[in-house]
Amino acid sequence: MNPRPARASRPSARTVVLPAVVAAAALALAACSATAPGAVDAEGASPASAGFPVTLDNCGFETEVATPPERVVTIKSSTTEMLLALGLGDRIVGSAFLDGPLPDSLESVPAVDEPFADEAPGSEATLELEPDLVYAGWESNLTAETAGDRETLAKLGVATYVSPAACKEDGYMPDPLTFDTVFAEIEEVGSLFDADDAAAALVEEQRAALDAIEPDDRGLTALWWSSGDDTPYVGAGIGAPQMIMEAAGLTNVAADVHDTWTSLGWENVVEADPDVIVLVDAAWNPADAKIEALEANPATREMSAVKDERYVVLPFPATEAGVRNVDAVASVVDQLADLDR
Repeated sequence: MNPRPARASRPSARTVVLPAVVAAAALALAACSATAPGAVDAEGASPASAGFPVTLDNCGFETEVATPPERVVTIKSSTTEMLLALGLGDRIVGSAFLDGPLPDSLESVPAVDEPFADEAPGSEATLELEPDLVYAGWESNLTAETAGDRETLAKLGVATYVSPAACKEDGYMPDPLTFDTVFAEIEEVGSLFDADDAAAALVEEQRAALDAIEPDDRGLTALWWSSGDDTPYVGAGIGAPQMIMEAAGLTNVAADVHDTWTSLGWENVVEADPDVIVLVDAAWNPADAKIEALEANPATREMSAVKDERYVVLPFPATEAGVRNVDAVASVVDQLADLDR
């Protein structure tokens, strides 16, 4: 994962689920499941449930949805934006832990405009929304300390789905992450929501956009600085940063680290002396602050990229696996071209 600071895993006052809350949520969910799946057409068929139930092996956990989810809680920008891009925003009853503003290309919905939690939500707050699915960007969003562990939620009738790019178990973690992995998630989410046509169209559009990008051909090296001050947390060799930089024509100076992100000491950064520094812009660690730190430090200010102000800036939500990665590649290429103007 591309971590925000400890805020992501810090337990909130809402993480303890009182028995009464659990019972109420279970009754409400049971009531919903007793009516929605039973809806029939004039001939007694249930067209909305054709091809259902759908069962998936998701990060080593069996996710099953009996019918297309109608009440979804999304955690992290990547999952929220996925549903919006598929035209499923009306299914979102609550969004949480958003990493930044939506791109102009996505039409928002009230549940996204007013997130119910700024950080990883607690289980009580999540269950109060009576979801039939919780779609999480990180596995750590679904624990007893956050929205609820997956087994407990399943017993309450709440399905869970984690972005496959965030899976950490052996055999499930993408190694390396590729655009095919990202596109496969779009298609898998489409299958969960009976939105296969919308998913196929989105994948086709994104593949075409990716194919149309002409990577920078100068053989530039780059450091991807995501977060951290005393020790920078940088993009390593098998995650989204590597995928984006490689597609843009950049050579990652930390590509030999077999991980998604990694800590890299400043002495190693200075020694690598990358041609370009990719800066992740986040509210809690903005790109401007990173530039100030680089230019104030006696060691880093002598680096080629710092002296020549060769910076590329990307918004945090575009740097995790999701529907904004192709646009991130295009943005990197455009910014690289602008550096020489």
